[in-house]
Amino acid sequence: MGALTSKVLGELFSHGSRWLSNLRRAKTERKRESVRALRQVITASRETAVYIRQLNENGHHDHAMERRLSLLWTELGFALEDLGIQKLAKRCQIKGKHWANPKHYDRDFLEKSDTSLEKMERLALAILAEINHQ
Repeated sequence: MGALTSKVLGELFSHGSRWLSNLRRAKTERKRESVRALRQVITASRETAVYIRQLNENGHHDHAMERRLSLLWTELGFALEDLGIQKLAKRCQIKGKHWANPKHYDRDFLEKSDTSLEKMERLALAILAEINHQ
């Protein structure tokens, strides 16, 4: 084993400093990605609410919109899963599957899964508040 010279110690310090700096940048980027995904949950919830209101008013299904909502919720589920926000990710996956095929889940399952738009928006807002206070 070699001696710990001032040069070796300087290199170790420099390497350690770069590593910590990269770690801080990664943490900051992860926080930004989390905030972005959580805000998208809120906008998806509101977009879905508008479509449901329209559906209730005119009774006409718009399959293009339902396809969009299915993809939107599914992609959000994947993004949140990648960020480790599992509870909300699972709910988004259920929403995505439901918009793809409304008959896939029965009403009892949907009620128990607690995937109401209000609940999902509240959960996203709570997680956002927690992230912003870190």
